[in-house]
Amino acid sequence: MPQQPEPEREDARAARRQQFAEAARAERPDLALLCLLIGAEADPALDEAGCDAVQIELDRLAGLLPYAPAGGPGAWARNLAELLGTRCGFGGSPADYRRLESSLLHEVLRRRRGLPILLSVVWMEVARRAGAPVYGVALPGHFVVGFGDPGGSHVLADPFAGGRQLTDEDTELLVAGATGEPLSAQMTTPADPLEIVLRMLNNIRAWAQARPEHGAVQLWALELSLLLPSHPARLRHERAQLLVQRGEFLAGAAELTEYARVVEAVDPAGALAIRRQAAAARAMLN
Repeated sequence: MPQQPEPEREDARAARRQQFAEAARAERPDLALLCLLIGAEADPALDEAGCDAVQIELDRLAGLLPYAPAGGPGAWARNLAELLGTRCGFGGSPADYRRLESSLLHEVLRRRRGLPILLSVVWMEVARRAGAPVYGVALPGHFVVGFGDPGGSHVLADPFAGGRQLTDEDTELLVAGATGEPLSAQMTTPADPLEIVLRMLNNIRAWAQARPEHGAVQLWALELSLLLPSHPARLRHERAQLLVQRGEFLAGAAELTEYARVVEAVDPAGALAIRRQAAAARAMLN
């Protein structure tokens, strides 16, 4: 595919980011769309036709599920596991944590491999289209899906393990393995779509941060995170530091100065230290 001239690439990126910001502020954020816009940051070849193809594939998979199966939440979980886990081969392994593609919805659909959170998005989007009462569960360290009423009759399933249904003991072990802490009721409440998107972007940032040659990936993941209506303020500091590391000293110094202004009311000493960082960044131009 021919490369776009630089101005056209920048215009396309700006348009995608505007669409991402608008989608994140919608009354009911479209999780699949937000995931695809993240994918387009990583893979500019993912155009509108490619995004439509992903939505069509999710619709196709949903059409293969029985409608309103007898047996309640457990039946939905079994049917999803049989379709996606067994027939289609969706699942994950430790090796998938080493690949950026494991955090991109279009690549997870193509490869049928991914991180727990992206596989859960596939489960949720297919199930939702089929009419299932489905929701995401952001367990510490391991995302899963729930079927049924979160406050009543429900089951949890692990798409990373092919859709295996989780007992209470299984869930407790997942949490203990990730945090060493006991399972609490709050941990199994439904995850908001924007919480899911931020967690996905955090995964991408962590992947890139461990690979300094991928600083550009860390930067766009940070910038998308900052477009969400709610995000940790510290991400602005992280972006500023990354800009300085990448040699964009003036831009990084300006961001550090602005971040110092934001935190000064609650942390004057911290704001002073950040202003010193800004001055040091500017001095690198001398």
